[in-house]
Amino acid sequence: MQSGSASGPFSLQDEAAYRRWREKKLHSYPEKAEWLIVEVNDPRALTHAEAEAIRQRCRKTNMAIYASRLGGLEDKAIPRQLGERFGLQHLDSNMLADDDGVTSLQVVPGKSQRGYIPYSNRRLLWHTDGYYNSPESFIRAFVLHCVSPAAEGGENSLLDHEIVYILMRDANPEYVRALMAPDAMTIPANTESGEETRAASIGPVFSADAAGNLHMRYTARTRSIVWKQDAMTLEAVRFLETLLAGDSPYMFHHRLAPGQGLICNNVLHNRTAFMDDVDKGIARLVYRARYYDRIRGTGLNDTDG
Repeated sequence: MQSGSASGPFSLQDEAAYRRWREKKLHSYPEKAEWLIVEVNDPRALTHAEAEAIRQRCRKTNMAIYASRLGGLEDKAIPRQLGERFGLQHLDSNMLADDDGVTSLQVVPGKSQRGYIPYSNRRLLWHTDGYYNSPESFIRAFVLHCVSPAAEGGENSLLDHEIVYILMRDANPEYVRALMAPDAMTIPANTESGEETRAASIGPVFSADAAGNLHMRYTARTRSIVWKQDAMTLEAVRFLETLLAGDSPYMFHHRLAPGQGLICNNVLHNRTAFMDDVDKGIARLVYRARYYDRIRGTGLNDTDG
């Protein structure tokens, strides 16, 4: 089902399906980040019980946090092998990723000075990963693995994009209709030194894939973001901005510790600013693997109540 289909919970023409899905989604929805945490021994070799506990959380909230016994082990196989366990195989090898497709997120002055905030210690605003990707290469899942946190700061806030859809549709279904338009949000081409390194990306905020699962494409950045200039789109964007600026009970807050990680279906997230302590050898290092796949077993027909 694509975003224009006439059936399914993410179709504005199918109110009955939406109401059934909404009731199931919100039933016993967790209120604290602690619910997301699954204790595991080694994320590279999960037991069946560990994997199912992670999958069950992803079915409900589109995300899970694993807490392993690996501590500060530097091994980029950790996010790759964890992802493979959940059917994540098609890595997004973007231009800033390492050669193996897994990105080492840490302060890199050369990249941060070029405006790439993930490689700085500045705060990251609310976004979904790969919001600048074309519809043919949407990021549907990612894994973060913490090797070492910063000396101070670096906390993530997390918000299930399906919850955002519910809050917006309940407030005004026309918000959803506007943000499903194929030209709702434009990210202009990325040009460095006179060369185009990424083409302009035009697409919707909300869309449904062929299996009917919801995808969200969003960034709270105002620089180089062009919204469709019609009244309803701009009103919907203001509503979303207000929602994200508030303290919704559906938001989770967590600071990853060494050996902990996040696996999710590309939920909305941000990160506070942080400070490393070079004198004490404390510097934030997080591995990130981004995928074109969705976490296996977390589709519409797999959702737990």
